Amino acid sequence: QVQLAESGGGSVQAGGSLRLSCVMSGSLTSTRPMGWFRRAPGKERQAVALLAVAGSNSYYADSVLGRFTISKDNAKNTVYLQMDNLIPDDTAMYYCAAGQFGSPLGDMRRGAVSAWGQGTQVTVSS
Repeated sequence: QVQLAESGGGSVQAGGSLRLSCVMSGSLTSTRPMGWFRRAPGKERQAVALLAVAGSNSYYADSVLGRFTISKDNAKNTVYLQMDNLIPDDTAMYYCAAGQFGSPLGDMRRGAVSAWGQGTQVTVSS
């Protein structure tokens, strides 16, 4: 059973940075596309950053492009989301997600997720 455990959320002022981490057990980050989603109060869940299996292809939401960076360390079975120049609109619950085994990034963009983490709260104040 795939399990994901996020950490690194918190409260920060606008312009600050946070780094989220997600440790996966029950599978390997080297075999699945991985990603981060977020849900703000009153809004739908949004794909923030996705990383393909090989790590050479990625997707970013327009609202975070140039400020967020997704990466992974297969040796640690961990995925990261570096968030810089945070703005209040980034306030949300952030969820780590694992795509289906060996699937292309496009499938994950269309909602094909095999496992979700429990979420970590990010709050950005102005």
